[in-house]
Amino acid sequence: MRDLHQLPKAHLHLHFTGSMRHETLLELAERDQVVLPDSLVEDWPPRLSAADEKGWFRFQRLYDVARSVLRTEDDVRRLVREAAEDDVADGGRWLEIQVDPSGYAARFGGATAFTDLVLDAVAQASRETGLGIGVLVAANRTRHPLDARTLARLAAQYAGRGVVGFGLSNDERRGTTADFAAAFRIAGRADLLLAPHGGELRGPEHARTCLDELHADRLGHGVRIAEDPALLERVAADGVTLEVCPVSNVALGVYSDLTSVPLPTLLEGGAQVALGADDPLLFGSRLAGQYATMRAAHDLDDATLAELARMSLRGSRAPSDVRERALADIEAWLAAPDRDR
Repeated sequence: MRDLHQLPKAHLHLHFTGSMRHETLLELAERDQVVLPDSLVEDWPPRLSAADEKGWFRFQRLYDVARSVLRTEDDVRRLVREAAEDDVADGGRWLEIQVDPSGYAARFGGATAFTDLVLDAVAQASRETGLGIGVLVAANRTRHPLDARTLARLAAQYAGRGVVGFGLSNDERRGTTADFAAAFRIAGRADLLLAPHGGELRGPEHARTCLDELHADRLGHGVRIAEDPALLERVAADGVTLEVCPVSNVALGVYSDLTSVPLPTLLEGGAQVALGADDPLLFGSRLAGQYATMRAAHDLDDATLAELARMSLRGSRAPSDVRERALADIEAWLAAPDRDR
């Protein structure tokens, strides 16, 4: 049982506000006298389910409350720095953090100003922690597709300057996915990685739509592709990486328990899988915890866990030197003695 915190890995599915430490949320809320619901205080982590739209609304409300405690530039810098520190503690070598600038624009001088702030905070955190960090700009599918085009143009302006990809988040049961195709074409022309959410709250048919209409390079979640053998074969052949977040899948009611998360089916089908924490603030589990829960739930050996780590790096936009050094260190981790021997 080698220490999973020492296993080098990339983190490809982490939302901005959702990366916040719980103690930071409490501290910032107390500072500004923000009243938090009990589910974010005494009853944390909250009991969640998104089996229906009402359940998702409750989840989104908690996220919005958490976002409201970010009031100053120093708050943003602190969030990014702490997220980086937590990933380093979990063995992270590369992080791609996802943010919708329009959700913070009103408080921070507009979407462009907020993007500048985030990228500066990312650069600072990277210097301080040694963790490589890229940013994915994500549109909100509950808003008009024209808003997504605006964000895609914004992301394209920062391509090569810290922004590495473009996504589409929020409840995938809302809106019409094909309506966002124009935004993804804009991002694709800028050579940004395309990573919409799909195949979690909706099944494999929506994952197929993300591939056909948005030309996804990666799928946020994508776990329910396991239900469609033909689609799984296609995803494996095309090398599409699935950003699987086991703890959040269970918390949101997609699966009843961790043993039901079909990671073995995805791996046996040849899919590239990168485990992610999604929103640790709401689900109570960070990056290394995803590896630990899947090890326990499916009795995964260290060779399989090492391959999951390799796939996370291969599916990333990490620079080649970061990737190659981490891959070499994975081999060293695997070659080290098992601590139970």
